[in-house]
Amino acid sequence: MAVRGAIARVATIDPTWAEAKLVARPVTISAPAMPLTDWELMSGARERALAVRDVLAGERLSADLYLGLEGGFHSISIEGEWHTFLRGWVYVTNGERGSFGATPSITVPESIKNSVIEGKRELGIVIDEFAGSRDVRSRQGAWGVLSRDLVTRSLSFELALIAAFAPFYNPEMYA
Repeated sequence: MAVRGAIARVATIDPTWAEAKLVARPVTISAPAMPLTDWELMSGARERALAVRDVLAGERLSADLYLGLEGGFHSISIEGEWHTFLRGWVYVTNGERGSFGATPSITVPESIKNSVIEGKRELGIVIDEFAGSRDVRSRQGAWGVLSRDLVTRSLSFELALIAAFAPFYNPEMYA
């Protein structure tokens, strides 16, 4: 959903993007199930994109762009006080050039942060419990729960995709 939304937005300024066809493949990567740092998030997104490229190559297929998405937490200490944010990263490559884009960030409540980090539990399970719902991840995601659906998981990744696609739809600026 996020990928289609980002492509539709880019197509408003570059109509050739309207012809894009999406091919998705499940991949296995070495990133943790619940990334807790920007490094893990960015590495996971990049690894996903490259794994998709490899899977398609094994099927004797190729694409103009390969992309990977990764969501999780990022914590940072500012003047001795720790802040934990929900965020995501996207990596896009054409095989020669790669680009990252980040989602917006939203503060994670202490109770959720503690259940995930100290309890060593996946956010999807924890957010279902806090929302009193099932499979929140496939709908509005934790973003939707934390923002009262003003921003959904899909919208947050749509913005990250638009940012990561920038060198490919605006090549003059990135030459």
